[in-house]
Amino acid sequence: MLGLLDYDREIHSTYQLRAFMLIRILILTSTLCLATRLLADDSTWPEFRGPSGDGIAADADLPIAIDKSVVDWRTAIHGKGWSSPVVWKNQIWLTTATEDGKRMSVMCIDRASGKIVHDKVLIENEEPSFCHPMNSYASPTPAIKDGYVYVHFGAYLTACLETTNADVIWQRRDFECDHFRGPASSPILYDGKMFVAFDGIDVQYVVALDAQTGETVWRQKRRIDYGTDVGDQMKAYGTAEVINVNGQDQLVYPSAAATIAYDPQTGGEIWTVYHGGMNASARPILAGSTLLLTNGQGVMVAVRMGGEGNITDSNVVWSSNKSVAKRSSPIVVDEFIFMVTDDGILTCRELATGEIVWRKRLSGTFAASPVYAKGRLYFFNMDGEILTLLPLRSYSPLAETALGDGFMASPAVVGNQMILRSKSMLYCIEK
Repeated sequence: MLGLLDYDREIHSTYQLRAFMLIRILILTSTLCLATRLLADDSTWPEFRGPSGDGIAADADLPIAIDKSVVDWRTAIHGKGWSSPVVWKNQIWLTTATEDGKRMSVMCIDRASGKIVHDKVLIENEEPSFCHPMNSYASPTPAIKDGYVYVHFGAYLTACLETTNADVIWQRRDFECDHFRGPASSPILYDGKMFVAFDGIDVQYVVALDAQTGETVWRQKRRIDYGTDVGDQMKAYGTAEVINVNGQDQLVYPSAAATIAYDPQTGGEIWTVYHGGMNASARPILAGSTLLLTNGQGVMVAVRMGGEGNITDSNVVWSSNKSVAKRSSPIVVDEFIFMVTDDGILTCRELATGEIVWRKRLSGTFAASPVYAKGRLYFFNMDGEILTLLPLRSYSPLAETALGDGFMASPAVVGNQMILRSKSMLYCIEK
């Protein structure tokens, strides 16, 4: 295990030198000042990859080295579940399930103490469908707003619970879908609606539900030319993102073969981009006027926003199939895109062109998505190793540490805390 790197090494870039000097000042300051817990009323991480859907928590001041020395508390989580934690003020919510899928549960943990507040079984299945060992029966990340948490277990259950007592407000178990290898698409909330996709091997569609009642507002069948009749090549695990283009809200929903933007009010299609692939799982990222999409098969496309119908030929600015992540989502900092492939190839590439600036081989395999906080990037592998680095034009690591038994879920960041879920444990990390 390596600690902080030697900041007195020779630095060839003036920009890099300034960055390293700033980090040294931050480290010195942190040793002289007493850290205080931040539990601000507006501290929320309400969905997969946070409030902006991109893993960015720009103002959070997290420890540089993530190891047991900065663990404020840890809580054992039973079962097997890859869903990420979501946070609303002092509550942390996540889902889990038995490894065989016969019991599916929701848990609430007190953010200040790590104490389990609610632990409720929501579903008992006598004969669950097959789930691939790399997946879990509790992979979709919940969504949360003041007073209500929304959990999703694919076709098994979609439900809204009251956060004070974990009582079920409404539930739906009538959505048909053969996920084949288990569900993984996460719901999002927007404008009084909950959106979720069912991209299975038999049916592929998107639904909008009334967030208060659970009633269907609209349902839209995927109108995609998949180029195949093989259902396994039609499935996906995408999570949507709502963007605004020239004053128009657009619900961008990745799928196998293509990504479609819908009108969130009506479900009407606005545009489609074909990019190939299957098993798409990364959430779209809008950086300026450029939308970044990954197709689950090692291809990323950058799409210029604007236009209607099939905009593949007119609006795809660049595409790349070099060292593109299939499971872990990318992250954008300034003019750079950072991502790590399943087998540990970390790259920095130009946002404008997609050209790779540098490439670094890391140890282990990756599924969790990275986060960015206070000028630092954090990456987590399936063996429990954590890499902290500066988002620069050259590879600039700050710390390589290890914690727990490996990470499949992506972390939440609230205040100056990281809520980090390993395969068996939930950690609260802070200085």
